[in-house]
Amino acid sequence: MYAMSHKILIVDDDPHIRQVLSFALGKAGMETSEASDGEAALVAVGARRPDLVVLDINMPRMDGLEVCRRLRASGDLPILFLSSRDDEVDRVVGLELGGDDYVVKPFSPREVVARVSAILKRGGRALEQAGPKQPVSHGKLRLDPESWEAAWGGEPVTVTVTEFQLLLLLASMPSRVFTRDMIIDKLHGPGFAITDRTIDSHIRNLRAKFGALGATDLIETRAGVGYRIGPCLGEGA
Repeated sequence: MYAMSHKILIVDDDPHIRQVLSFALGKAGMETSEASDGEAALVAVGARRPDLVVLDINMPRMDGLEVCRRLRASGDLPILFLSSRDDEVDRVVGLELGGDDYVVKPFSPREVVARVSAILKRGGRALEQAGPKQPVSHGKLRLDPESWEAAWGGEPVTVTVTEFQLLLLLASMPSRVFTRDMIIDKLHGPGFAITDRTIDSHIRNLRAKFGALGATDLIETRAGVGYRIGPCLGEGA
């Protein structure tokens, strides 16, 4: 169970979906609020910042992708996307904009609760047990698990909860190559249903964010295997 202090904003133009999710999340011990479109969602976040937003991609007036862009411009509020089965391109774009995960409609309310819980746990039990408690420094990269802050060469980099978890996992074991399945198990626990493409999208997003500061060697791809942290020495390394 989660304390009522965990506030979840449910954004969907379908009142039935909002009602079902509000009931399921409330039963899991979370406090919920609702918005019927993107504009209302931004107003709700501004009025009372939630701990996580469950955000439908396809909505009138302002879609979920634009809401995500605007939220990401001002912070790292966790976002779980809801999308239709045929919206694969939108799902990938959403993750690259900074979404933490997505659920495909039609979905089980239990699945949504599980994914919300996984994000709120900030990595699940596996990473909490294995992950470092002290700041991790690797080349120009510095990660502080206590404050959930990332920096490159002393410059702060805004990352999402999932991006931070992933980067911390790689940086805490710099000689190890992680398969996508290993990353999923470490971040969410064994058997958690998430696709390889989700991990790839988070990796691309991290490379883009740190690349803006000259981090050309943040994460290495080992073809056919997976990923490991790079030397993190930057341009000219």
